[in-house]
Amino acid sequence: TGMMELWYALVDLLPFEWAQPGSMYFMKNALLAVLVISPLFGILSTMVVHSRMSFFSDALGHSALTGVGIGVLLGLADQSLVMVAFAVVFALLMNRIRHSRLSSTDTVIGVFSSCGVALGLVLLSRGGGFSQYQSLLIGDILSISKNQLLVLAATLVIVLLLWLLCFNRFHAVSISPALARSKGIAAGWTDNLFVVVIAVVVMMAIRWVGLLIINAMLILPAAAARNVARGMRSYHLTALIFSLFAGLTGLLLSYHNAVSTGPMIVLVAASLIFYALGDLRFLPLMLCSLLLDYGVCAKLVRSTVQMKGRRL
Repeated sequence: TGMMELWYALVDLLPFEWAQPGSMYFMKNALLAVLVISPLFGILSTMVVHSRMSFFSDALGHSALTGVGIGVLLGLADQSLVMVAFAVVFALLMNRIRHSRLSSTDTVIGVFSSCGVALGLVLLSRGGGFSQYQSLLIGDILSISKNQLLVLAATLVIVLLLWLLCFNRFHAVSISPALARSKGIAAGWTDNLFVVVIAVVVMMAIRWVGLLIINAMLILPAAAARNVARGMRSYHLTALIFSLFAGLTGLLLSYHNAVSTGPMIVLVAASLIFYALGDLRFLPLMLCSLLLDYGVCAKLVRSTVQMKGRRL
């Protein structure tokens, strides 16, 4: 509680109408959630893209429906633990079959993804009650509570520690499992640990991001950073910065436009790819103007589009 009071006191200093003391705690909680979730995705995104596991994380997101369905069948009020447990088993099984060479990787992932969605829909639609779970599709970060923020923060700390201890092993296995084994690295265990980390992070964040777009959060920061980074360190750092930028900008834009936060964050992250492919000069201007005045930001975007149109 003391830490949250300190956070609220810091947010009260920001020049936004929702940051006024004693009001709109849901936005202040959402801001902290973005500052926790965005680094998680930024850290994982580079390895997911580098390992070509984009659709793997998408299948994991779809399995959340089945996890929730199992929790409902067990009569649990909070299905988070069941979601995580099922996702871990789901990820390990999918990873084992993916490496068994029994079928191509995209086929295996497609089968698991479709089965995860279908089984979840069957379980949750019993008695026509699926409507109460529709928030899982697009997420609702504005409804996050203090206890859920603590769980996300603990997840971030654990992932950071694991990354500091095991990053070189993860990177070696992503480049070449055979090379990793020649260096004495247990490639199989390391790969399984990585997919377990992805499964846990996806399940921890899926209620706030949404299963329809959570895969984009794991891909877009690294996809944009790869076009501007000049080395491995700058690649990871740029992906982290892009993820934070998309999260903060998407949250503010969703508030001003009264739209869902998750999809707006994805749109901002997608726009970073186009800027990375083209002209990055306008990104600092957009961020500064957004922090100062939303109207100025909108005018800047319109003028930028018009100016580029004249060039064409």
